Amino acid sequence: MIKKIPVIDLKQHQAVSGKSGMRDTYTPLQTVFAPSSNPVEIAQGLKLNGADEMYVADLDLIESCGHNIADVKMVNTILPVIFDGGVKNLEGFEFFLDYAYKIIIPTETVESIDEMKRIFEKFPKERIVVSVDVKDNELLAKNMDLTLSEFRKILRELDPNEIILLDISGVGTEKGYNKELLDEFGEFKEKLIIAGGLNKNSIGELESLGIKKVLIGTSLHSGEVKILD
Repeated sequence: MIKKIPVIDLKQHQAVSGKSGMRDTYTPLQTVFAPSSNPVEIAQGLKLNGADEMYVADLDLIESCGHNIADVKMVNTILPVIFDGGVKNLEGFEFFLDYAYKIIIPTETVESIDEMKRIFEKFPKERIVVSVDVKDNELLAKNMDLTLSEFRKILRELDPNEIILLDISGVGTEKGYNKELLDEFGEFKEKLIIAGGLNKNSIGELESLGIKKVLIGTSLHSGEVKILD
């Protein structure tokens, strides 16, 4: 069975929801797993419903306008957290290791390929997840001028255990997965975690294609998709 990893985004100490990465329009998350948008309550509800890990993004940290790091640490005591705090370099990655069990290196924020290599040289792959952030079918990388094809070569060299393929344009839309993007990264199929706009039908399709893991937010929190179905 394909593994569904629940997602929450944090902003000003509460879980929020939105579409297509437009972070300034996000609103408090309404979820079937908790009576409020409190991230600790949501994590407890997810655990009761069968989750054994979760993805947490700190939007304030990513946007450099505050942080929710204490909330992340609390959530990590309930469910192991795969954490996106907008890592820029090795020092930032090392700092976050005290707060979550896996740390994401996002193409959106990392300073350089050299910093990625430094992280892979120093820390075990079991604690590293690379996120290929894609918007409008182009690599989202604020500090690197790379195409998706060029970044694929970097991934072959680094050989991470897990790679999130995040279609930011699809976030919150439930429109399904990006077939073109998946085809482009098909060589990494065994390592891929697909994210962005997934719905019940697309999860079934991805499972039939041999994908092992997905990140699921909107359709999970609405109750359309169940963690263990």
